[in-house]
Amino acid sequence: MVQIKSSEQIAKMREAGLVVAAIHAATREAAVPGATTRDLDQVARKVLAEHDAKPNFLGYGGFPATICTSVNEVVVHGIPSDDVVLKDGDVISIDCGAIIDGWHGDAAYTAFVGSGHAPELVELSRVTEESMWAGIAAMKQGNRLVDVSRAIETYIRRQPKPGGGKYGIIEDYGGHGIGTEMHMDPHLLNYVDRKRGKGPKLVPGFCLAIEPMVSLGTPRTEVLEDEWTVVTTDGTWSSHWEHSVALTEQGPLVLTAVDGGKAKLAELGITAAPDPLA
Repeated sequence: MVQIKSSEQIAKMREAGLVVAAIHAATREAAVPGATTRDLDQVARKVLAEHDAKPNFLGYGGFPATICTSVNEVVVHGIPSDDVVLKDGDVISIDCGAIIDGWHGDAAYTAFVGSGHAPELVELSRVTEESMWAGIAAMKQGNRLVDVSRAIETYIRRQPKPGGGKYGIIEDYGGHGIGTEMHMDPHLLNYVDRKRGKGPKLVPGFCLAIEPMVSLGTPRTEVLEDEWTVVTTDGTWSSHWEHSVALTEQGPLVLTAVDGGKAKLAELGITAAPDPLA
């Protein structure tokens, strides 16, 4: 069943979302050549402590860290380590979450370490992020879950890939419901699978973590021996973007964006819901 939230519960999720946004800001600043991914995990732990929030990744299914740090061909679930030292030219996706009073926030972003990145990597990240916003824009009353999937896939498929070919929309991982747990029903594909039907209707109180993952090559992945790290099967690099979003009577509220999604949604002709904490 899909968990429908009250306005008061959405306000609590907004609190958790702002902690996630603070982790993003701090880890983005710390993701420099010479830093280890363990260093970034320590930064995230400090932010959580400063906000009296709990991590929702640490211990989840046995995951051993506070954040996921996925470098280059790692798509998702990379484990922070002293052995992974960031270098100039790397691409890193950082996925993290927070819990406030039992309510969860979850979001991810892709960052460029140092300088000199190939244009196709910059474009990959842009396409992935913009496809996420296309999915967020589809969070409208009367739409169904498949409309979010369709918006994400349609945006990606319409973007020309530098050098030709198609982007790989990762098949085995996608978005999800979020609320009193980090991962809840429904599962959100980043493409349309007609066998799954249209999915539930989107109504006020519906909350989703929308998270496209896209590679420069294959849509297929495999899990390494640590039973967590997910990589592309062809070794191509990838990008991962995610926001937690609540649908309200006044429209979508991006719980993990500092401005609630106001600026970006305005570019798309959509008015973001008022921030309950403003």
